Amino acid sequence: MKNVQISEELFVAIMRYFMLEQGELLPKIKQGLEKKLDAMVMRELYTKYKTALMEEEKEKARKEYLDRRGVPERFRW
Repeated sequence: MKNVQISEELFVAIMRYFMLEQGELLPKIKQGLEKKLDAMVMRELYTKYKTALMEEEKEKARKEYLDRRGVPERFRW
């Protein structure tokens, strides 16, 4: 299993939410975790694009990566 790093700010918010029961922090925590998950997915797609053995896999990962990045079709190679 891999390790995941989060910012100190997000960690403190999670700790305050659970340890001090500060429920108002929940939206901030959700936003931070969603941002982290998006970054992880983007990294996974980029890695798959760079390391895939089959050309079809590479192209699929490249296309999905660029779609998620929001790069218009006319700017792609």
